[in-house]
Amino acid sequence: MKRSFIPAAFGVLVGIAVALPACKTGREWQQLFNGKDLSGWQHVGEGGMRVENGLIRTYGKGMGLLWWTGGKIGNAVIRVVYKTQDKVDDSGVFIRIPLEPREAWMPVHYGYEVNIEYDPARWQEDDYYATGSLYSFTKILTKADRPGPEWNTLEITLDGPRTTVYVNGAKVTDFTEGDPVPDWRRDDPQRGPRPNEGYIGIQNEGDEAVLFKEIAIKPLH
Repeated sequence: MKRSFIPAAFGVLVGIAVALPACKTGREWQQLFNGKDLSGWQHVGEGGMRVENGLIRTYGKGMGLLWWTGGKIGNAVIRVVYKTQDKVDDSGVFIRIPLEPREAWMPVHYGYEVNIEYDPARWQEDDYYATGSLYSFTKILTKADRPGPEWNTLEITLDGPRTTVYVNGAKVTDFTEGDPVPDWRRDDPQRGPRPNEGYIGIQNEGDEAVLFKEIAIKPLH
């Protein structure tokens, strides 16, 4: 995600108690997108998302977030299958959002964004902003994403305070709360701890089109 605006602080949110994750019992995959419509999802912010040919497609100007209303997620694996319309388009998967989003910027500063960006250099950014990074917090261990219009698979594991991210089967991020992170820079998300459990969502950014085929979760235990 390219940052172009930093809003005022929203206050201290992270110390709030969270509910149990809303995963089904057992260890089967639960599909959060039914391939037909956006039932169970809600959009906030600018731009939007719609279902076209069985895929969620981002559109419009500005930055927005489509978040899953079914409850907070923790101790689970999140699988997201996506492709960009062109060789490079920008999006992200938000995790550990402490509160139900009412606008698009709170999740930026109080959750994490697992970024989707094949070529961060086009924004004068580096591997701390590449696909699979926790945007600006972690540098990817290896580059594993494919340019559009090829499909990519993200698997994001939330294991208590630990977050691991695999892109197309390769581990690109392994981060635990309290690990060192780079100093804050202008346009970066605010620093500070994130909760073990939180809401999740996917981002639309500007007029760049990203298509999502699958969003699913599976409990760890």
